[in-house]
Amino acid sequence: MGNKIQLIDRLRLGLAVSVAKSVTFVVRSLRLGAASVLPGSIARRIEPRLLQLLSKQVKNGVILIAGTNGKTTTSLLLRTILERKGYRVAHNSTGANLENGLMTAMLESTNIVGELDVDYAILEVDENIIPKVLAPIQPRIVLCLNLFRDQLDRYGEVDVISKRWTKVISTLPRETVVIPNADDPTLSLLGQQLPQKVLFFGLNEPENYLEEIPHAVDSIFCPSCGHSLNYKGVYLSHLGDFLCPKCGFQRSQPKLNSNEWSQILVGLYNKYNTLAAATAAIELGVDEATIRDTINNFQAAFGRAEELEINGKRVRILLSKNPVGTNETIRVVTQSSDKTTLLVLNDRIPDGTDVSWIWDVDTEKLVERGGTLVVSGDRVYDMALRLRYSEKTPESHFKLIVEEDLRQAIATALENTPDNETLHILPTYSAMLEVREVLTGRKIL
Repeated sequence: MGNKIQLIDRLRLGLAVSVAKSVTFVVRSLRLGAASVLPGSIARRIEPRLLQLLSKQVKNGVILIAGTNGKTTTSLLLRTILERKGYRVAHNSTGANLENGLMTAMLESTNIVGELDVDYAILEVDENIIPKVLAPIQPRIVLCLNLFRDQLDRYGEVDVISKRWTKVISTLPRETVVIPNADDPTLSLLGQQLPQKVLFFGLNEPENYLEEIPHAVDSIFCPSCGHSLNYKGVYLSHLGDFLCPKCGFQRSQPKLNSNEWSQILVGLYNKYNTLAAATAAIELGVDEATIRDTINNFQAAFGRAEELEINGKRVRILLSKNPVGTNETIRVVTQSSDKTTLLVLNDRIPDGTDVSWIWDVDTEKLVERGGTLVVSGDRVYDMALRLRYSEKTPESHFKLIVEEDLRQAIATALENTPDNETLHILPTYSAMLEVREVLTGRKIL
């Protein structure tokens, strides 16, 4: 790792970095944004091999984290573990996970001439650009979290993404370590077929099986032969303990026993994130005592089970951007005793413009438990309609409040939240950013 680059490359890289840092300074000084993408975009025009040249300079290697859900939480946890051991880490912490965002994150840690002095780079990567970035990055570790339906207007179904992943990951050098989710059939098969070193993570907790396979399940067919899989049980969507009765393909064995690992964040989905980060950290040589202590003191990434106190009320923000993720956040809500929930549905580019996925969400469980449901966002009436169709009887004991204005919706939800309860907010991605801006700015009432 940390290879030197040629003089001509260094000169061009230095120019690209200087321009990028100037752009960052101007954008932030004028408060035009976070400058998490534009600097990389401009620098890339000057030096098209920017990502490759920067990746070569990372001393101990790049850790690439990909998947539909959980990238930000897993990345932040792994980064925190490594920093507690004294390592310097570059990380696209803003969540800008396309090519320009990756470059901008690396540029943040360079000096003015393009020298990158970090031990590790942790890059959370959008699942659709894996084929573009693996070759220039040449990661030391590839962490594959899961594959669910997400933004169908951009990506299509799960099998489209999985075929791309399988093709490109198999071409990486033998010394690359791949860490797939054992409970995801597609990723489990991927790991079983790779020539590289493979370490699996997954759950061993039958007591947490769902009572039935969810409506929003994505892949219950064998990725090897196409036959229906038999499940001993599922944890969420198609993740679980499976076996193909036709070809014999079955779940891979995780490296860690999940029962021996605690978690501080709510939701079973965060147990997967915890195990993924722990497996990678152990592979990098971090002692278990440091890993466990970091997990037990970990603070959630923004919008991912993040907890705030607003006007004396507790608020928990649970990003909900696709069927599986939203079903899991609904599970968190319904397992609590709290009865006020705010759902915010947007259809902007970061969210995906196709919101038909809300009809695959088990909103019936929210309606059945009663309480107050406040809805807002660009597609507020789509969400309101979905909730109305979730009523099994005309006598459903829930109160629905439709509020187009987000600021007023938040104020209304807070007013309806008792002092001893928590307001759960379930927003899509762009909505989450807006909600946090309102809440952290204390501009509600």
